[in-house]
Amino acid sequence: MGVLTRAVRNVSRRKMRTFLVIIALSLSMAIMISIPAGIMANQKAAQSIIENYNNTITSMQEEINKTSTLIEISASSRRGMFFGTPSGMPFPGFGQEEAFINATVVDEISTIEGVKDIVPFLEVSSEETTEDTMSTPRGSFTISRPVYTITGVCLKSTLIDNYSILPTNVIDGRNLIEGDSGVIGISLNLSDYYSVYVGDKLKVYGETFKVVGIYNSTARTVYMNITDAQRITNNIGNVTRLDVYAQGISYVNSIADVIEAAYPELYVTTYEDRLANLERTQAMYETTLENAESTISQTQAVAFQEILIAIVATSLIVLFMMLYTVRERTKEIGILKAIGFSNWNVMIQFILEGILLSAMAGGVGALIGIVGAPVISSLLLPSVNPFSAQQPGFPRQNINFGTALSQSVTVTPDLQTLLLAFGVFLLLGALGSLYPAWRAARTSPMEALRYE
Repeated sequence: MGVLTRAVRNVSRRKMRTFLVIIALSLSMAIMISIPAGIMANQKAAQSIIENYNNTITSMQEEINKTSTLIEISASSRRGMFFGTPSGMPFPGFGQEEAFINATVVDEISTIEGVKDIVPFLEVSSEETTEDTMSTPRGSFTISRPVYTITGVCLKSTLIDNYSILPTNVIDGRNLIEGDSGVIGISLNLSDYYSVYVGDKLKVYGETFKVVGIYNSTARTVYMNITDAQRITNNIGNVTRLDVYAQGISYVNSIADVIEAAYPELYVTTYEDRLANLERTQAMYETTLENAESTISQTQAVAFQEILIAIVATSLIVLFMMLYTVRERTKEIGILKAIGFSNWNVMIQFILEGILLSAMAGGVGALIGIVGAPVISSLLLPSVNPFSAQQPGFPRQNINFGTALSQSVTVTPDLQTLLLAFGVFLLLGALGSLYPAWRAARTSPMEALRYE
């Protein structure tokens, strides 16, 4: 009978005991697979956030540099942080009263020395709302918010050609042009929400519009002619934001001072304000990213300790199991040595049994790890999400990282991790069996045969 056949037969002698040992060992194997997979997933997610952050900061810096002569004017204190986006608010008017500027102000501001162009906008929330779940450190709650934002734009060709007043990332159809009325451009996520595409109709504020373009955006927005937006929302003569362009940088501060003095109820943001806000935002995010990197380092230390515990537990389980087996089979060892088995043969027999037991447990543990890695890693590793809680003054909506860490990261063990863990597991089985096998090989045949 071959040594492998004897090992299989001996391992299967005590089926229940073998089953319990395999379950215990397989859990250790699953931990050894899941924890590295969880660490790698967190590292990838953190790297994605850092790359997204760098790209966003760079694009914002470029955009700010392009708009050095731009003065933003809004009727709401929550606006003007970045290009008219409400600070910390996903939609204009969400959680606040929508404020308006009378269009007559446009004519008055245009007379100020140094003013080159004025672009009026009307941003109004949709009548239709949707329920969303918000998560905070104190728990979750449901809120109702508008499905989308209407953005009315002054469709003059000179303004469209000279300034970035319309989205440039059109992925289907065309952009709005001068003379357009009764047509709209919508964001891709809004197209998916309503299942409407280029050429289809969409009802906005009770009026039907034809979709002529779809663009890629994280915010659900409907772009249309400002006159259409004013009519359907009953805001004739009102706007919510003005982009005032100076003839040169030297005019910016003087124009801003005149507007602030003449219209104290309005909020004015200049290039210097946007740049200062960007620097504050950059500093806050860099601090947050540093904290995230520190948390990941701590997580790796915890992971190392847990893997070490799993390794020690595996070795001890195999050790005690094989010691008990050697003691249980002392008489059998004596018979084997009496019929000519050498110390080396006996030692190899027990080491092979330990390896076989580890291999069986390793296979079961690998399956558990592949299926349960997300659950196991989430239970054993601390959560790494630097953006889960809103910090005071943290302009969350201004830089959108796509919630790279706030969403569940994909924890999937790769083939290399599986093979490495399985190899380590077999090695632990051999090492755990080494002393019991050596002890069995050193047993005297006469003493073993007298053992009861």
